[in-house]
Amino acid sequence: MAKNKEIKTNAMRILDRMKISYAHYTYECEEFIDGMQIVEKLKLDPTKVYKTLVTQSASKEYFVFVIPVAEELDLKKAARVVNQKSLAMIHVKDINQITGYVRGGCTAVGMKKQYVTVIDETAEALDTMVVSGGRIGSQIELRPQDLAKASNAQFAPVTVEG
Repeated sequence: MAKNKEIKTNAMRILDRMKISYAHYTYECEEFIDGMQIVEKLKLDPTKVYKTLVTQSASKEYFVFVIPVAEELDLKKAARVVNQKSLAMIHVKDINQITGYVRGGCTAVGMKKQYVTVIDETAEALDTMVVSGGRIGSQIELRPQDLAKASNAQFAPVTVEG
């Protein structure tokens, strides 16, 4: 793994400090592209690639969900898991202010604050999973249990069944 200081994101520095091993992938990209395009660019198994979504409750609390890239978050299920009446996706324009990350580079590790984080239960069955590395053009692959440890997350079913 390259020890080039330039490419280390906050998320990677946290994983390094926690002595959690991960693989780092980069791809050329100037702006946000959707997760399936990243899967194609990096020739990854789409069942291992997860996206990070941020929601807000009526009481203005934020909740983070990590779900398979091709799936949709079930807001009702997600709300139940975090003991809220309802949740709504945050506005794209608010991502940086809330998380410290930009759209397309948002990851559950190393956000500005520690929010309640839930990883979809499908990840538990995987040897490794791939999530954003903390900036556009960067992905990290690690064990689901390590992502849960680094982001203080729990596993639960939160995607739309279909």
